[in-house]
Amino acid sequence: MATASLTINGVANNVIPPPGFQELYDRYADDVYHTAMRVTGNPADAEDVLQTVFVRILDHQIDINPLQAPERYLRRAATNASIDLLRKKSTQVERPIGERDFPAPEQNLLLKERLRKAISRLPEEDAELFVLCYIEGLSYKQLAEQFAMESGTVASRLYRIRMALQKEIQK
Repeated sequence: MATASLTINGVANNVIPPPGFQELYDRYADDVYHTAMRVTGNPADAEDVLQTVFVRILDHQIDINPLQAPERYLRRAATNASIDLLRKKSTQVERPIGERDFPAPEQNLLLKERLRKAISRLPEEDAELFVLCYIEGLSYKQLAEQFAMESGTVASRLYRIRMALQKEIQK
């Protein structure tokens, strides 16, 4: 069995990947990256999330059965890792923005950044539910199945989450 040299925090580690790991990575790395990119809005952060997801699989020897929709697991893992990264960044000291008028594109970027920070302040399951619905495009039915709840409950929770985010963004 081949040994992979994996670099984590600047330290090379020799890791024996579980069977099928390389195929899993080759098939789903782009999906994980794109999910992370949609959530974080930053290519460097998306790369970090990609590495985090697959390193966790290696570290914890997570066995992902290809017959049981690994894309669902990996999408949730990427979403959660992205939210964790946003939370970590939101606790860092923020620089105040000067009082000036922004052109429309910059206002749009500012709004997206405020939304990302607001998502990072939500309870974990609410943040995941919001991201999977509005960023990843999962239907209420799919979310109901994943979270083991009724579609009506999903709809009402998403409504409350949207209201909380709107309030947070307007602060």
